[in-house]
Amino acid sequence: MPEIVVLDTHIWVWWLNDKFSYLSAQQIDCIEQTERVAVSIISCFEIAQLVKRERLILPLPTNEWLQEALAPASIDLLPLSPAITCRAVDLSDIHKDPFDRMIIATALNYQAKLMSVDSHFKNYPELQGYLLNS
Repeated sequence: MPEIVVLDTHIWVWWLNDKFSYLSAQQIDCIEQTERVAVSIISCFEIAQLVKRERLILPLPTNEWLQEALAPASIDLLPLSPAITCRAVDLSDIHKDPFDRMIIATALNYQAKLMSVDSHFKNYPELQGYLLNS
C-alpha cells in the first residue's frame, strides 16, 4: 500500500458519508490500509463553496463537519505552499478547474498517490504513476 494517499474532494465526502454507495471495494481497502490518508486544504474551500451553492448538503454546519471530517477520521490536512501553487499553474492544460489543479499539485508535492473519480485526471501526464485506478 502507498505511504500517503491524497483523496480528492468527492472521494473524501463519499468516504465519510456513504462510502459503500459510491466507492469500490478496492478504493475502500486502499484507504483503510494506507499509512497516511490526506486531503488538500483546498478541499475544505471546495466543500464550503458546494454547500453555499446548495450543491452539497451536510448534516452539520460546514465548519463543524470539516472539523469532524479531519481529526476523528484520522485524515491529515495538507497545506498549500508557494511551491504547490506554482506547480498547479505549471500543470498541463488539461482542464482549468483550480481546485483540481491544487489537489493534483498537492499530491505531486508530497509524492503521494492520488485517488479521484475525475475523468480528466488520467489525462495529466504529470500524474503517471501517481493516480490510483478506480
